[in-house]
Amino acid sequence: MINFHKDHANLVNVALLVFVLLSTGIAVVPADTMQHNEPLPGMPVMTEAQRRGLAIYVSEGCVACHTQQVRNIEMDRVWGSRPSIPSDYHYSKQRMNVWQQSPSLLGSERTGPDLTSIGQRQPGEQWHLLHLYDPRMVVKGSIMPRYPWLFQEVDSVASIGQVVVPVPADRLKDPKSKVIATRAANDLVAYLISLEQTPLPEGTPPAVFLPSPGAKGEAVALTTPDALPDGSAIFSQTCAACHQADAKGLAGAFPPLMGSSIVNNEDPTQMITIVLGGYDARAEFGVMPAQAEMLTDAQIAAVVNHVRSSFGNEAPPTTAEAVKAVRSTVAPGTALQP
Repeated sequence: MINFHKDHANLVNVALLVFVLLSTGIAVVPADTMQHNEPLPGMPVMTEAQRRGLAIYVSEGCVACHTQQVRNIEMDRVWGSRPSIPSDYHYSKQRMNVWQQSPSLLGSERTGPDLTSIGQRQPGEQWHLLHLYDPRMVVKGSIMPRYPWLFQEVDSVASIGQVVVPVPADRLKDPKSKVIATRAANDLVAYLISLEQTPLPEGTPPAVFLPSPGAKGEAVALTTPDALPDGSAIFSQTCAACHQADAKGLAGAFPPLMGSSIVNNEDPTQMITIVLGGYDARAEFGVMPAQAEMLTDAQIAAVVNHVRSSFGNEAPPTTAEAVKAVRSTVAPGTALQP
């Protein structure tokens, strides 16, 4: 029998063996197992631009304020349609090389919103560029820092391939100058827009969100008296980031909805078409992304009715059936042109 009180060499050897076994079982094996998760069917492979954007996301310290993990509690439903699983990180967690593992993107703080599905919630490229240039231009009260080094202010656009950021003239040192996005800014935006939750394979049991800590009972979806969802909530979550909470828009970037002739038209068809397919008919404003895949017919009817009856607008309501009829005539992703 080993006497550890006197045989210090064996004491160290046994302690080392226990340490190695515990480290292997608790750390090495689980970590190795997680690295061999297969991507979900239909999950797109990251492009080179998105990979460069991921590197910029890490180097700029975005992970310090933003998480990328939807927890299986009810309060996280706003960040994604299901709890996150290891396969969601298949491409972003590939090793950098033999010795280095890619940084963890899960994050631990939500000083800013979770970005798991930011590409679905906010697919507009120009919105993201403006947000990086000056967050308070599109999100009043934001505490996110500016990233001006990702942009250049020039007298004229020298190349066709350069992306011009629709910064209002009163925000520039020289009102006649233009702000263009550097490749780093475009790559970062490409990465952010790629962040979408891939649907689980058919036959997979539906995800269950557990009650949030301290919550009593199940969450109840808000509806209006006509059985449509709460249009004001949808506007706040989907539209206000660009058109602003007061619907006055942002000069040179996003058009106002207050007093808009399209909004106040007796016939809601054009407005519904814009919401479904997007809008790129005015050069002085940014492109509006399509919402056909983001919102249901009932949700679109609800938010259209909210805008047409709020902010001083006065127009008759529409119905989910009317939205369904227009949807059948709008090609997916086809923005309304001039």
